[in-house]
Amino acid sequence: MSAIAWIAMGSLAAWGWLLLGQGFFWRTDQRLPSPSGHARVDPAAWPRVAVVVPARDEAEVLPLSLPSLLAQDYPGEAEVLLVDDGSTDGTGKLAEELAQRYGGLPLTVTSPGEPEPGWTGKLWALRHGITLARTRGPDPRGPEPLRVESARPESLRAAPGGVGPCRPEFLLLTDADIAHEPDSLRRLMEAALACELDLVSQMARLRVASGWERLVVPAFVYFFAQLYPFRWINRRRRPRATAAAGGCVLLRTETAERARVPESIRQAVIDDVSLARAVRRAGGRIWLGLAERVDSVRPYPHLSDLWRMISRSAYAQLRHNPLVLAGTVAGLAVVYLAPPAALAVGLFGGDAVAGWAGGIAWAVMAGTYLPMLRYYRQPLWLAPTLPLTALLYLFMTVDSAVQHYRGRGAAWKGRTYARPEAAPDR
Repeated sequence: MSAIAWIAMGSLAAWGWLLLGQGFFWRTDQRLPSPSGHARVDPAAWPRVAVVVPARDEAEVLPLSLPSLLAQDYPGEAEVLLVDDGSTDGTGKLAEELAQRYGGLPLTVTSPGEPEPGWTGKLWALRHGITLARTRGPDPRGPEPLRVESARPESLRAAPGGVGPCRPEFLLLTDADIAHEPDSLRRLMEAALACELDLVSQMARLRVASGWERLVVPAFVYFFAQLYPFRWINRRRRPRATAAAGGCVLLRTETAERARVPESIRQAVIDDVSLARAVRRAGGRIWLGLAERVDSVRPYPHLSDLWRMISRSAYAQLRHNPLVLAGTVAGLAVVYLAPPAALAVGLFGGDAVAGWAGGIAWAVMAGTYLPMLRYYRQPLWLAPTLPLTALLYLFMTVDSAVQHYRGRGAAWKGRTYARPEAAPDR
């Protein structure tokens, strides 16, 4: 056989394994557990929840997301803490105006000041919000917005024992671009209580409107699920993978303290996966699935927007290891790019083995992509374009490595985490 035929056969074997042996990652049936499928929990007193929203220059999306949090129909006590992380576009002021206009849950807008050395911006903001939530309860004056200014979380005075008298039992960590249906928090809590989970995470349905979003976004979730099969994460015994989706995470406060979150992951660029690993190391149970009622409202209309979003953390995902990068590039080429190339060689070069192997591998690839396209309500004819999208991801990954070695690292909203080292233990 020719070299291209051997490569095509290798790609076909790889797709046989991915189809059956990688946790059925391509299926989209891992949705929020329903209490009806488990021992139903009807809590007499719903746990207290603090919703922590890190926000940096989010004035564009906040009118679409924050009102949905304030409008939660949660039966228990809950408050929203928006941590304005050095915004220059009036994010904090806009949040207060939205709370005055829409009412709903109590809102606190607070600012942590610039991150200390060794902290990424989002985790620094989460630390401040979590500390504030633990040192006091909901604002006794009711749902009127309250602005709290504090340069450092250490300036928040805790009650004896390190926590306030109204410490929340759960934390909902959600990004500023995430919109929730009114029953989102209640359903998350029902799943956590019914299934005895310490961390419940939903991958928000990302916006798919522009042509580039249609080409890139469903594949982003598809590739994530391939790397971290949801079924493996959600296994009750001996889970084989660990991950979370940072846009929507319901976390048990006691478990967060046991896992030393966020201090233990303070330098993480891929904070959601690091958070899940810290929780699991602390003995916590984790669940991750696709969201049905949680949506990202952030637009990525141009390829450059999507490129920045993906490339800022792609090389960090590979642990900044050039050997892993080389293996990833080779793997993407063999698994995703070789099938259409082999089919072309078979059709136009007369190599029957390469053509048949490449065609079947491409068909299996497209078939595994169909469920994700259905989930995103996209035309199914996009399935055969997955090799093109994989090629874009290959270029984005290489560019992420190039930026890393140029000292630009994970740049996001004016901050650059050039070459993060392992966080020193304190």
